[in-house]
Amino acid sequence: MGVPKKILITIKNIDMAIEVTDANFEEIVLQSDKPVLVDFWAEWCGPCRMVGPLVEELAHDYEGKVVVTKMDVDSNPGTAAKFGIRNIPTILFFKGGDVADKQVGAVPKTILSSKLDALL
Repeated sequence: MGVPKKILITIKNIDMAIEVTDANFEEIVLQSDKPVLVDFWAEWCGPCRMVGPLVEELAHDYEGKVVVTKMDVDSNPGTAAKFGIRNIPTILFFKGGDVADKQVGAVPKTILSSKLDALL
């Protein structure tokens, strides 16, 4: 008799948020016909790692109604500078290509949801 085989099941967390860059920001964010959430973040930022899963949940919750995106400020300094992002995480809410609301720092999901609901 051999050792019983272990069955490993890997569940992959599928990211719903769209990764935007300096190159595609205008097309994905500014030209969107839906409200857009942009999470400005960096890998080394602790509060960003706290907000990240909430942003992914919002992408799922608002699928089809809101475009949810993430932008790594270290890789995309042009857009971050254009919008005056000095602290991260910063979440900008766009409607019709314009900034409609802003949230700086880690906050509960309910605050982000209420800001999105106001744009719908």
